[in-house]
Amino acid sequence: MAQKIVLAYSGGLDTSVAIRWLMEKYDAEIITMTIDLGGNTSLEDARKRAIETGAVKAIVHDATQEFVDGFVWPALKAGALYEGVYPLATALGRPLIAQHLVRIALEEDAFAIAHGCTGKGNDQVRFDVSTGALAPHLRVIAPAREWGMSREQEIAYAQERNITLDLNKRSPYSVDENLWGRSAEAGDLEDPWNEPPEEAYSWTQPVSKAPNDAVYVEVEFRQGIPVALNGEELSGIELITRLNELGGVHGIGRLDHIENRLVGIKSREIYEATAAILLHQAHRSLEDMCLSKEQARFKERLAQEYADLVYNGLWFTPHRQDLDAYVESTQRHVSGTVRMRLHKGTSTVVGRQSKESLYQHELATYDASDQFDHHASEGFIQIYGLPVRTQSQVQGREG
Repeated sequence: MAQKIVLAYSGGLDTSVAIRWLMEKYDAEIITMTIDLGGNTSLEDARKRAIETGAVKAIVHDATQEFVDGFVWPALKAGALYEGVYPLATALGRPLIAQHLVRIALEEDAFAIAHGCTGKGNDQVRFDVSTGALAPHLRVIAPAREWGMSREQEIAYAQERNITLDLNKRSPYSVDENLWGRSAEAGDLEDPWNEPPEEAYSWTQPVSKAPNDAVYVEVEFRQGIPVALNGEELSGIELITRLNELGGVHGIGRLDHIENRLVGIKSREIYEATAAILLHQAHRSLEDMCLSKEQARFKERLAQEYADLVYNGLWFTPHRQDLDAYVESTQRHVSGTVRMRLHKGTSTVVGRQSKESLYQHELATYDASDQFDHHASEGFIQIYGLPVRTQSQVQGREG
């Protein structure tokens, strides 16, 4: 019986060539797995192309709901933005894809999983490390790291083997997208001095074409998870989709980031992540009301650790589980509604309310309803300033 390899299959040039290359090099039967994470993936087209190219079985799977519930919401609750910018759309999707690759490999008694990542990016690490965490005995094969072919050589390889390819739709950019965000790199984007052309964007309008009138949206959260938009309860998928569409019309969601890759190089990445940006902004604003100062400041440090962990491919680790436990505890009281103003490429929080808010009007106000004990401040300041006065008396004033 021939040995089997399960390949993460996108339907593009690289992974189509990989089907035949893996068949020839390893004398193996290739099972493909194509997964939709809300990136408008044509599952049926991918299935047909995989079979035509030589796969013995082509498995397709819509995992968008699983992606939102198990990966997007935990990262949102953690406040995870890589280097304070990137909402980690691709990085969050890779461990889920790896999880399904491993599942299928175990079901099919395959000896290896394979992916189309190059030796220069972050995704190879995410797939390889995730597989090692879930099934250490499985081998991971990355044909693009091994074959050393240029794009022209790949095309020639495909043509020699009658692999059907549609090369007319090729974008000048390397694009990846799912429900949580879209990325574009390569081509003229590799010069960081070049302003990204409109062709690099797909989800968002330029500010020059955005409506002149602002629009207001209200997002309701329950224990850190967004559950309603403008008073209408929605599934996570629908809520993210609507925010992507609405914010995109107003030119919101574009990011131009010089990013530190895990493999040690800097890269220029163009992102569109409208819903992610809006929800992170709203969530943080609600946390400002519902968390204590100490919780909020510690969680800010945790958010950076969480983002690094996701970016670096360490999702399936006890460390992430431990961080999730703390995050879940912080979100017990993060419930309420945030009102945002969208206008000409910007989003601004203009209102927030929560039954569990630590902001108390009778303590904050300066009007007649003020209940703060002003006289208590004098004794507090005396004690608070004691070490400052003592040091000045003993050692003298500096400067």
